[in-house]
Amino acid sequence: MVSRLLFLAVLLSSCATVKTASTNSFNFGRRVVTGEIPRAARFVNGQVRSLFGFGADEGGSFWYADEMRGRPSLVINLGEQMVYLFKGGELAGGSPISSGSEGYDTRPGRYSVIEKDIDHKSSIYGDYEDYQGNVIMQNIDNRKDPRPPDTRFEGAKMYYFMRIYGGVGMHQGYLPGYPASHGCIRLPGHMAEKFYYACPQGTPVQVVP
Repeated sequence: MVSRLLFLAVLLSSCATVKTASTNSFNFGRRVVTGEIPRAARFVNGQVRSLFGFGADEGGSFWYADEMRGRPSLVINLGEQMVYLFKGGELAGGSPISSGSEGYDTRPGRYSVIEKDIDHKSSIYGDYEDYQGNVIMQNIDNRKDPRPPDTRFEGAKMYYFMRIYGGVGMHQGYLPGYPASHGCIRLPGHMAEKFYYACPQGTPVQVVP
């Protein structure tokens, strides 16, 4: 099994040769996360890395960024439900995500981090609470759901929020294993924190299908 995986990994990598090692690393990493390299190749690459214990935790996230230099950029792959961090063009980290559900789809495109707020709360989605803090109605949209008497709106907590367009951004949140948000990009808490501190305002963000 080991020999077969190694043979496949070598064969796949030999199909993408370019002039220099650094350019090869950049192009391969970028083409993998933007979907240009077929899923079969990504599967074999992942199996080889897993076999030798190369860096992914059991949730599928990985992080090398603290030991790397270079300008950060982000690629959000909606099909894979993953976000990837590059530093100086080299793959530096990755995390599972939950993007927008049907009807609230996260839009593909090229953006940048336009705002950061470590203790952000939604101005639209959240709960109606009484003045003692008891939840009266939960998971509401305050544009559509009338507020009951003697209650107040409490916005959903979106820690480590990084806005990329409109009301959409990356933040800490629940990941059920499929797209489930109102358009935002949810990350596990420990990874949302890492991405937040690694990506200053202005960081380029590419969202791909």
